[in-house]
Amino acid sequence: MKKRIISAFSLVCAAALIFDYCIDSKNNIDVASDTDASSTAIAGVMTAGAVDLASLESLSVTDSDAVATAKSLGDIYGYTNIGICNVSEGNLNIRESADTEGKLVGKFPANAACEIVSTEGDWSYIKSGEVEGYVLSEYLLTGDEAWEKAAELAEYVATSNTGGLRVRVEPNTDCEIIYQLADGEEVAILDNTQDDEWIKVDVDGDEGYVSAEYVDVDLSLKTAMTLTEARYGEGVSDVRTAICDYALQFVGNRYVWGGTSLTNGVDCSGFTMQVMAQYGVYLSHSSRAQANEGTTISTSELKPGDLIFYGKGSYINHVAIYIGGGQIVHASNKRDGIKISNYTYRTPVKCVRVIYD
Repeated sequence: MKKRIISAFSLVCAAALIFDYCIDSKNNIDVASDTDASSTAIAGVMTAGAVDLASLESLSVTDSDAVATAKSLGDIYGYTNIGICNVSEGNLNIRESADTEGKLVGKFPANAACEIVSTEGDWSYIKSGEVEGYVLSEYLLTGDEAWEKAAELAEYVATSNTGGLRVRVEPNTDCEIIYQLADGEEVAILDNTQDDEWIKVDVDGDEGYVSAEYVDVDLSLKTAMTLTEARYGEGVSDVRTAICDYALQFVGNRYVWGGTSLTNGVDCSGFTMQVMAQYGVYLSHSSRAQANEGTTISTSELKPGDLIFYGKGSYINHVAIYIGGGQIVHASNKRDGIKISNYTYRTPVKCVRVIYD
């Protein structure tokens, strides 16, 4: 999506929501009580025809919170019946059928968003990101609660619209290039710089700047992760498959700098250290140290279970586990936690094999 100038629709939403915080919204908005998703009203959103456009002249919509709220409740996300995952920690299982024994098809992180397509008894059929399936309805925020939570959780992100996007240490072209990002890679925006010529971003916990010319800026909510993203190549050993399966079960869990808990919080090297330890491979709690604790291989030799290292130039500061199909699983940053990415989302500095078969 392109960097957005607020549309008339968004202005209407902003106006409605600013009044909504001052006047009891339930006196002004008719919310359907039918539990069928097809008949549920869009809480907090009014049509353009329902608002006197002349009244907008007296309102300021420059306040970032008001703008973010308006955007999050507008047509940007494409949600008409939004649901927010309401679990205290970890992930909500997404299943192929409305049954606790149904095949697991995805992980729905706490505070992630979905479209509620329908409800069947205690279950809701949802779509989120690339995943669709059933979740227990009791763990979803819906209606007014969901819209309000979405406005609270929405964060600005920058998506690279070019290959080899340069991330610089300072907001100018004369300084050092610290990273290059792949086309389509999404990173969090820092310090409300979304409207600046140089946008401050978070790349795996490091701060840098990208030119606004080469990114698309929008608000974003977390979505579900598919379990079928990992692709295992021909001839993969059982231990490699087991390592990847074990690592993938923690996708969506928290990133904590210095952390070593796969469930309560871990950083990048803590993640690889703990996953490999499960299979008798003991690594240091440092990405730079881990880069020297195995056999160096080329990217063409990569197999699931191998380690890939990233850095600023040749200075290594991040590590991930290759899971096959050109993808990695890694403890990325505070916003995304443990996630799946393309292995070229940044330029790899080194590849190392610590599993021998």
